[in-house]
Amino acid sequence: MVDFNDQLNWNKDGLIPVITQDAITEEVLMLAYMNRESLKKSIELGETVYFSRSRNELWHKGETSGHFQKIDSMSYDCDADTLLIKVNQIGAACHEGDKSCFHYDLKSLLDDGSKIKIENSINGNGISLGKRLGLLENVIDDRFKKRPDGAYTTYLFEKGIDKILKKVGEEAAEVIIAAKNEGNEELIYEASDLIYHLLVLFREKNVNISDIEAELANRYK
Repeated sequence: MVDFNDQLNWNKDGLIPVITQDAITEEVLMLAYMNRESLKKSIELGETVYFSRSRNELWHKGETSGHFQKIDSMSYDCDADTLLIKVNQIGAACHEGDKSCFHYDLKSLLDDGSKIKIENSINGNGISLGKRLGLLENVIDDRFKKRPDGAYTTYLFEKGIDKILKKVGEEAAEVIIAAKNEGNEELIYEASDLIYHLLVLFREKNVNISDIEAELANRYK
């Protein structure tokens, strides 16, 4: 392996700042630091391992919380003094339970000193549809790999493609029926079920949301 001492500009403490970004939604998740050892381990594991300045030790993200960051790509800036790591985030990046650590409104702090939280937690309503689909895709991917007992998604993957296709067909029919009825509440509910089962199908067939996005982009050039 190449000696990172010669390639990157570490600070006086032997650290380099790391910007961590969601590979699907492109949301900035957090800022942390790595030393040479943690960077080496991150590359070996395919998961982020940071250096905790407060604890003065390596910090494998998700080791205690289960909210691992699966590395998609790693790059450095033009000055070679900052890393950008794109990840598939499992669960929340922030220890407060939010997808991103950047969830406080600076303007409110400047105006009157109030610490106001921007509503963008995993269970909140401040996430766009694209970001929410990215989160759901990550959860489904985690279920596909770990197959936890009792999970409905595990059941679908264990039953295989025919069962998944049957559910997609059933949910599509339910959407059609719901659309014929008065009001939209049932339509929204059934459409959500259909989208979920489509994402399960995508994972089974190794199709990513980014593949769908690319196809849509090609149609509207």
